[in-house]
Amino acid sequence: MSDQEKTSALQGFKAFLMRGNVVDLAVAVVIGAAFTNVVNSVVKGIINPLVGAFGTQNLDSYSSCLKGPCEGTGDAATGVRILWGSVLGSTLQFVITAGVVYFLMVLPMAKYLARIEARRKAKEGAHEVIEITELEVLKEIRDTLVAQRGAGQSGPGRDGSGPGRGGPGDGAR
Repeated sequence: MSDQEKTSALQGFKAFLMRGNVVDLAVAVVIGAAFTNVVNSVVKGIINPLVGAFGTQNLDSYSSCLKGPCEGTGDAATGVRILWGSVLGSTLQFVITAGVVYFLMVLPMAKYLARIEARRKAKEGAHEVIEITELEVLKEIRDTLVAQRGAGQSGPGRDGSGPGRGGPGDGAR
């Protein structure tokens, strides 16, 4: 590979890394990994004790025997078991994770962005009102000047009511 090809490849790689979506994705992965610890702590510290009040804190122990005799645990277990407790535990963890992400991250961010958008629209609306007001003032000034010009000089079209209105130099279009 020549020096020019190496430089071009490195510049292309740098451009790829500096794209907004690649950087955003990397940040999201890092934050997601850190957030997993928070969610796991909520599940272990709050949800599991609440579930434990009605049964056991370890949902993995819930199972049903499909084909008997179901005796023993772990590798020494006999029979065919359906481990619905682990499915329930994983489902609860997913729902809790989705809820925490939605209520602690997505919803506040959506409200924040909506407020920013409302402020931006309010500024644009105020700017348009100011422009409209300035335009009205300029029209009044133009009409006053045309009226003064017409009062100072007599003749057809100089009073703003005849065919001379809208001609060159009076600003009307």
